[in-house]
Amino acid sequence: MKLAILSRAPRAYSTQRLRTAALDRGHQVKVLNTLRFGIDLSGDHPDLQFRGRPLSDYDAVLPRIGNSVTYFGTAVVRQFEQMDVYTPNTAYGITNSRDKLRATQILSRHNIGMPATTFVRDRADVIPAIERVGGAPVVIKLLEGTQGIGVILAPELKVAEAIIETLQSTRQNVLIQRFVKESRGRDIRALVVGDRVVAAMRRVAKGDEFRSNVHRGGTVERVDLPVEYERVAVRSAQIMGLRVAGVDMLEGSEGPLVMEVNSSPGLEGIETATKLDVAGAIIDYISDQVAFPHIDVRERLSVSTGYGVAELVVHGDAKLIGQTLGESGLRERDITVLTLHRGTSVIPNPNDRHVLEGEDRLLCFGKLEEMRSMIPERPRRRARVKKLPKHPIHDD
Repeated sequence: MKLAILSRAPRAYSTQRLRTAALDRGHQVKVLNTLRFGIDLSGDHPDLQFRGRPLSDYDAVLPRIGNSVTYFGTAVVRQFEQMDVYTPNTAYGITNSRDKLRATQILSRHNIGMPATTFVRDRADVIPAIERVGGAPVVIKLLEGTQGIGVILAPELKVAEAIIETLQSTRQNVLIQRFVKESRGRDIRALVVGDRVVAAMRRVAKGDEFRSNVHRGGTVERVDLPVEYERVAVRSAQIMGLRVAGVDMLEGSEGPLVMEVNSSPGLEGIETATKLDVAGAIIDYISDQVAFPHIDVRERLSVSTGYGVAELVVHGDAKLIGQTLGESGLRERDITVLTLHRGTSVIPNPNDRHVLEGEDRLLCFGKLEEMRSMIPERPRRRARVKKLPKHPIHDD
């Protein structure tokens, strides 16, 4: 396999470990500066220039793109995709994960547990927003912060309001998030590769610091993840469109709460804590995919005329509840269920004996017209009517 690692820091620990792991396995590997690429759209086929010359052929590319060059870096990754070069993290996935608001919106749509979060712009909406997430203390986050930078704990309502107003006055967009007290300055980083967690560590904040990032002085220790945490980590990475990701979770009183999905996770802390060859696991996964590429059918708009992929939801009043897949009549309508999503559980290739429950999500392939006919009419949201005072109103 000929692999390109996109990185502006060739001497960084993570870049060096990935390069060494690839060489140890007999692969060809080059570390290429992301900013030295040129996207060539002048010819008949998509192409890339590197340092002003045509780029040679590569089997795979592993993006290690910093926050400051996300726009250009994802454009380069997207061009590799157009050239049919395999990448474990697509441009779409990297872009989604970099914007904290967008990532939160996507994950919440799929019932991933997260700390209560809100986003407002007008000053008059700030205090009601803080109250919606449970009141002070609250965590205030810049949308594109990293390594704990731009994450502030506001202990009181007025302090939170002042911080948000100050940040917004400098044209910064911020999230307001519930402070999960029971996590006690601790979080878990799970390193997801493909469909499994290859390593996990607990990060513990130093002293009174509530941010547990290693760059803020936090300590790390190996942790054996419960099955629920592994399932949430893998599903979160897959929802974001990432096959290599660091998923950060808080240990909430009712289970894991996802804070962030990182598309370029650092390897030094987790390899030091776990003594595991995480870099090697990443390289092995990429090599396997190049030899036998996985195709995510959800990324294909249509395979043949009239057929495609869609997600059907089993609603509470549907006749499908209590029936098995075999009794549902889907197969007779030329619809095949690829996966069944139930809460945070995913059942691949479910058999005819699976009994359907309310709010199950069925990822299906089949006739688009048949699947469209099964989607109920979207209910209208009722406007909240404010009650008028009972005392009479006198005209002046």
